[in-house]
Amino acid sequence: MPLPKPPARKAALLAPADFEAQTAPKQVRRDAPPATAEPDRGPGVLDLFDSHAAAAAPLRPVTVANLRQATTEPKPRKPRGTGPAKLFVLDTNVLMHDPSCLYRFEEHDIYLPMITLEELDGHKRGMSEVSRNVRQVSRSLDALAAHGFADPREGIPLAKTGHREAGGKLFFQTTFLEAKLPDGLPQGKADNQILGVVSSLREAHPGREVVLVSKDINMRVKARALGLAAEDYFNDKTLEDGDLLYTGVLPLPADFWERHGKTMESWQQGGHTYYRIAGPLVPALMVNQFVYLETPGAVPLYARVTEITGKTALLKTLRDYTHQKNAVWGVTARNREQNFALNLLMDPECDFVTLTGTAGTGKTLLSLAAGLSQVLDDRRYSEILVTRVTVPVGEDIGFLPGTEEEKMGPWMGALDDNLEVLARSDTSAGEWGRAATNDLVRSKIKIKSLNFMRGRTFLNKFVLIDEAQNLTPKQMKTLITRAGPGTKIVCLGNLAQIDTPYLTEGSSGLTFAVDRFKGWPHSGHLTLARGERSRLADFASEVL
Repeated sequence: MPLPKPPARKAALLAPADFEAQTAPKQVRRDAPPATAEPDRGPGVLDLFDSHAAAAAPLRPVTVANLRQATTEPKPRKPRGTGPAKLFVLDTNVLMHDPSCLYRFEEHDIYLPMITLEELDGHKRGMSEVSRNVRQVSRSLDALAAHGFADPREGIPLAKTGHREAGGKLFFQTTFLEAKLPDGLPQGKADNQILGVVSSLREAHPGREVVLVSKDINMRVKARALGLAAEDYFNDKTLEDGDLLYTGVLPLPADFWERHGKTMESWQQGGHTYYRIAGPLVPALMVNQFVYLETPGAVPLYARVTEITGKTALLKTLRDYTHQKNAVWGVTARNREQNFALNLLMDPECDFVTLTGTAGTGKTLLSLAAGLSQVLDDRRYSEILVTRVTVPVGEDIGFLPGTEEEKMGPWMGALDDNLEVLARSDTSAGEWGRAATNDLVRSKIKIKSLNFMRGRTFLNKFVLIDEAQNLTPKQMKTLITRAGPGTKIVCLGNLAQIDTPYLTEGSSGLTFAVDRFKGWPHSGHLTLARGERSRLADFASEVL
């Protein structure tokens, strides 16, 4: 088709006659209905310009503003439920915990009492994580309110700021809601005022479900005692049940060789045996997951999944770190899970390792031994960086004098204990040799505080994050993204010992990292199950 003539002047639209004069002949269908009365346009002319449509809808000039509006207008979401949307009343601690919670309630509406905004205003100053979250919430509310709304009773669409996943509206309390609460509840307390707002909203909207969302357990108990619906904030939880967390280990069925042996390929390379399997077990496997088969009277199989291609998986046998010849800085594995952990820690292709387990399973000792071996023996990393969350178990002891390392010293008792164990394992060097080795080891270990991590980049370091269960997902992301070329990060933690307020096993940053990194070829996770500290510690873990 020939191109139309260029316009005579800038931004001039082509007239219909210009199209008609240069178009190809029109092929008329034989079974087409008779045309209505129209002016004669000549034989076989293709009509590219509908004059009736042009008269009904005039042409709209294409501008940057129109393009931006077309791309930013949110698409209507299909609600999951068929009934009316719920009305969630947010407690202050929910906004402090997750500043993006306003956009996590799908098609349901959100109601903010004025006392919630007053409490947010009282916590906006400071450099703590809570203060930063409060300031982010204030900025989000300001962006929503900046669009304006004619009637406060209509609410503000939450999708106006670009969050298409939020299909509900935001309502502010603009009038005084009078609710009759029991005389035993003081009227001046903020929690009781929020309960009064929930009670009033339920009376004002009898056909709608009004739910209080709070991270405060006592607040939810009081609400349910008053007959009000109350829920915890669930969107921060990676898993609903901590028992569903990925363990990194899968026991093979007893009939593994019978069901997968016919199509299996095997070969040896570099001291390891490789098995390429295809069968019903492959969909359940993940990269860097450990599998084992212990059959009485047969040689046990301990392997790791190194590759999954289509319907086949490649298994690679492990290095036996239970034998003294493969000892890592004088440390050998005492059980199956410790052997798996050392295979991950000593693998240079594994950049991110997470180890979980109860007290005494050897998480810190194995990680420190692997780090020293790769720093001092293999020269793979330049030094070891150790950090942890400074959350006290009891009362705080106040400000500590000294440098950054001296301030972190009292929090690093576990590191000193494990260094003492590693130094004692060297019995051939004598007293002076052990002292020199101890000085060399300590010169390669740097203790850092989490408060100064933002903006840093670790190059060729072995980073050890202890007590990682007390990290929030945001703090975990901040630490992991510090890794530069050649850096390995190891996160250790016990999900049963969380000391940070409002964190649970399902919402901990360690759980978040384990769930998001599973299956990545350069990461691995392992749950250590058996304690090896002492018979006293093992018995105490069981009965106390």
